Amino acid sequence: MYLADHTWPELGDRLEDSSTAIVPLGSTEQHGPHLPLATDHLIAEGLATAAAEETGLPRTPTVDIGVSPHHRQFPGTLWVDPPEFRDYVESFTRNLAYHGIDRVVYVNAHGGNVDHLREVGRRLHEDGTMYAVEWMWDESIPELVDDLFAQNGPHAGPKETAMITHLAPDLVRPEEFEAARDGGLPDLEDSDTMVHGARTFYDAVDNSANGAFGDPTDVTPEKAERLFEAAADQLVQLLEWLEAREFEALMPEPRVE
Repeated sequence: MYLADHTWPELGDRLEDSSTAIVPLGSTEQHGPHLPLATDHLIAEGLATAAAEETGLPRTPTVDIGVSPHHRQFPGTLWVDPPEFRDYVESFTRNLAYHGIDRVVYVNAHGGNVDHLREVGRRLHEDGTMYAVEWMWDESIPELVDDLFAQNGPHAGPKETAMITHLAPDLVRPEEFEAARDGGLPDLEDSDTMVHGARTFYDAVDNSANGAFGDPTDVTPEKAERLFEAAADQLVQLLEWLEAREFEALMPEPRVE
């Protein structure tokens, strides 16, 4: 159920019966020469929509600009600073609590959001408002990702290329796949990301001239469908697990005496 498609009287009845909300979050940032800037928020929204349809749980509108300053050198990339992002997400999550929601799954498709969403979840958990958990789609199916693609990458690589191939194939530039690989960083081991124990880079462009990591050339529609369906199934299972928990069991344990 997409919350914003309904009237308030309809939602008054529906929200009384639901304790869990699905919140998709992504980014608007460069994804190499072959994928749109919308990649992350399209993936988050696609998975959240599939899970909402399967479970009947409410899905909120998508947060489509995230913490992306490390991609700022590439034209079109948009970002917000971490404190503002955390405060914004926390504020509207508390709105959901006002309407009776006591647990949230942040369906996240941007690595730069991860730590900040976990911090928001910690704040909400600590004061007993609700249980909010961050879920990153590729972390739910790591073995499948590794099985499908020989050279994965954390950004604009085959796994994200596959997801957009499934969700919005008209936005993918297959003719740029080789350029993405050859002008980017197909193998992370070729980058000196750590020197004497120190992380030596701050921005994506420090490691990849065109912003792509990994090799998207072995993406196929069949692999893309398999990847999407597997991730969507993991999300549905997480939501069902969360729905089955008693709220008190999700809240902080009492002080140890």
